[in-house]
Amino acid sequence: MLVAGILFACMGVFVKLGAAHFSHVELVFYRSFFGLIFIYLIMRQQRVTVTTRHWRNHLWRGLSGSVALGLFFYCITVLPLATAVTLNYTAPLFLTILTMLVFKDKLHLPLTIAIGLGFCGVVLLLHPTLQHEQLFAGLLGLISGLLAGIAYLNVKQLGNLGEPATRTVFYFSLIASLGSGVWMLFDSIHAITLNGLSLLLGLGSTATLAQLAMTRAYLVGKTLVVGSLAYSTIVFASLFGMVLWHETLPLTSWLGMTCIIASGVLSLRLAPTHSEANK
Repeated sequence: MLVAGILFACMGVFVKLGAAHFSHVELVFYRSFFGLIFIYLIMRQQRVTVTTRHWRNHLWRGLSGSVALGLFFYCITVLPLATAVTLNYTAPLFLTILTMLVFKDKLHLPLTIAIGLGFCGVVLLLHPTLQHEQLFAGLLGLISGLLAGIAYLNVKQLGNLGEPATRTVFYFSLIASLGSGVWMLFDSIHAITLNGLSLLLGLGSTATLAQLAMTRAYLVGKTLVVGSLAYSTIVFASLFGMVLWHETLPLTSWLGMTCIIASGVLSLRLAPTHSEANK
């Protein structure tokens, strides 16, 4: 998971660097299309077919995940890298709330405090931008976290329905590629230079390898430990932002990021689980 954390942070770096050559929609397309080809080759090797009876679930997962990815990439291009990544990592908070609603679980005091801590962190993180034009981008980043939480809930439901992970990733990549590809037709398409190609290859490879490392981590590790280590992406993104772009954040932003990380870890520990019993 630490390897995945570094690679996801590197993906963010390539998005930020690629913004000088491509729009965020183009970056979503190339990242998704690269992943689509790669996951299809894996499916062929594992003899997993693309045929499914749960196309509605895949459609909702693909749509929510694609819009979340587009908003996330946009935020990376206009916000400090650490801020954009942290806002997207509010997804576990929204996932906890959505899971409680779907399965009609009752909130207990410790979990309520954990979720409240996370949203206090969001306020602290966005507060420094209230007087600047970055507030709108910050709110879009928060929406990307909400939509990512919906996408994760759909993934959990697909898993309970017995869908292989590779098929779920395949349909997400397909929908994201088609959606961003159509959007590109109504927008400007930039020529791919040698430098731009290297950035796209870096974006596609880090994103794909990060997904593989994350999948492996959840397969062999304890969910609570792996889920907690996922927040290492925020730490690595902060370091990359400071080194590459000399990004500095006020103390309230660092405090907000700490609250969001602590809230996510506590929510993972305190939220009820729904797996085998719900198949």
